[in-house]
Amino acid sequence: MPAKSRSWRRSIALGLVVPAALGAGLAACGNSPASTPAPAAASSSAAATASPPASILKMITVDGRRLAFHVTPGHQPAIVLDAGGGEDSSYWKGLVPRLAQDTGSMIITYDRAGLGDSDEVAGPWDVHSAVSDLEAGLHQLGVTQKVVLVSHSQAGEVATYFAQANPQLLSGAVLVDANLPPFFTDEEIARLVAATAPQIEEAKKQPSTKQNRQLIATAANFGPAHHDYHAASWPTTVPAIVMVSTKTPFDGSPEDAQRWRDAAAAFAKAGPDRELVTAEGSSHDIPLDRPQLVLDQIEKMASGG
Repeated sequence: MPAKSRSWRRSIALGLVVPAALGAGLAACGNSPASTPAPAAASSSAAATASPPASILKMITVDGRRLAFHVTPGHQPAIVLDAGGGEDSSYWKGLVPRLAQDTGSMIITYDRAGLGDSDEVAGPWDVHSAVSDLEAGLHQLGVTQKVVLVSHSQAGEVATYFAQANPQLLSGAVLVDANLPPFFTDEEIARLVAATAPQIEEAKKQPSTKQNRQLIATAANFGPAHHDYHAASWPTTVPAIVMVSTKTPFDGSPEDAQRWRDAAAAFAKAGPDRELVTAEGSSHDIPLDRPQLVLDQIEKMASGG
């Protein structure tokens, strides 16, 4: 995809899905790095021979729809990576080989409905349907306990409802600049809906593509869905590392950026076994800006400490 097209799509994705940037911040988020810096070369031939196996595409059928799950073989417990709004499993391509090599764990990435190689679902985007899809996919893959769930941006909403419904399945989560319930007050929802309305109208004028349809579907029920999400809670039995970027999705709006950081801090303080980690100097795309920091936090959660 041309850089200009990806930048436009990413900006709209942030505006509709994070949700995010007001004014100049929207454009700033569209300028996030396009790829993760390459890891340093291995210092020995032994490191080269320890390269992880290639991922395997497994198409899972849920209610007659096909969902794409990419599985890098390894031992369980598995580490599941869930990308943010407007992004598919390829968002994690720079981290998966390193994470598999470092941990030896099974690594799973997947395309939520309407993204990547997964089939679309008609109508407004429904987080509860996304939760059911992830539940069904993991069950069909035989992944049923002690999962480490890593969720970026919009995927924080999927993670919250997933954790509520399946606390026994998770050993912990790493929430990477994720949408968290404390942020979505009625005041903030109203600000975001008003601020992103022009971008939504512009998206509707663009050629109809799978990605564009998904973004518009996400916007369709944004207000009511996030009013409900504000009341959601994270189970006290599931540990969480809460990563927050210093720039946030609202790099152009200091007030909203502070609310985003405050929401992450409030979430971290609201329950036991939660840790707040700040990604200094990073944009909203912490996995792209600070990949080693993200890897360190995932490995810390996977090791139980």
